[in-house]
Amino acid sequence: MKESVSGKASKRTLQSRRLFYCILPFIILSFLFSYFPLHGWIYAFYDYKPPLKLSQCDFVGWKWFETLFANKTQVAQIFQVMKNTLAMSLLGMLTSVFPIGFAIFLNEIKCKWFKSLVQTLTALPNFISWVLVYSVAFSLFTDGGLVNTLLQNMGLITTPIKFLDSDAHIYSWMTLWNVWKGLGWGAILYLAAIAGIDSELYEAARVDGANRFCLMKEITLPSLMPTFFVLLMMSVANFLNNGMDQYFVFQNSFNKEHIQVLDLYVYNVGMTGSSLSLATAISMLKSIISLILLTIVNILSKKTRGESII
Repeated sequence: MKESVSGKASKRTLQSRRLFYCILPFIILSFLFSYFPLHGWIYAFYDYKPPLKLSQCDFVGWKWFETLFANKTQVAQIFQVMKNTLAMSLLGMLTSVFPIGFAIFLNEIKCKWFKSLVQTLTALPNFISWVLVYSVAFSLFTDGGLVNTLLQNMGLITTPIKFLDSDAHIYSWMTLWNVWKGLGWGAILYLAAIAGIDSELYEAARVDGANRFCLMKEITLPSLMPTFFVLLMMSVANFLNNGMDQYFVFQNSFNKEHIQVLDLYVYNVGMTGSSLSLATAISMLKSIISLILLTIVNILSKKTRGESII
């Protein structure tokens, strides 16, 4: 009896080791790309001037953190950047329901080849760089682009509409481009969740006389809610992380005031602005705030749903 118990324990230990070895490469990659770069935070406490070594630069302590709130102009600029960041993030959260609806209706397509075609065509934009997306936008919406040319030929307008060289509705434009690029890719996770729904639930509902819309409303949609809420809470934790690529390629002197989110502001300060150390300080504060948001969301998830996300 003791031998059988010890044999089971050794098998469990061996299985645990195998599983650990499977995830070990991902742990190493996470450390290299997510945690190891954090040593660069030390630049926020120095007056770093490239190409000097850090040891050759002056230690300034909290100077750069105090600089962020040193004058009204700086505070106003940071306030505008935070306003842009929160607006873009909020619109992104509001449009996060679109992949759910798209996945549900895509799942209802019975023609397999057409379903695969639609899924492929809608997922492809995710793999296109924002530089190419801007090239498409430039070809369509510039003064001499396709849209303005068609509108002028149809007699609807007399002068070209400034789609790209304008600060009007910049939040909406950025959100629409983001939805177009990520709709198909975002639906993949929900399609996988739909595939895991017990088919007996659908069969029992059909026996009770439920039609397709009732099946979607009463079975498919509720089954996707746990996945949606986990992704929603993760997006809340990443509220300040909008990314930079999209806003960098679309920014110009006309829309810079409202398109400059926090990540882009850090880049502009560090690469084209006053100081790399100041940009590091801003990025450091952003990471700390994001960690605090993640902790709060995790606590709320545990209290409301009984489950934590980390």
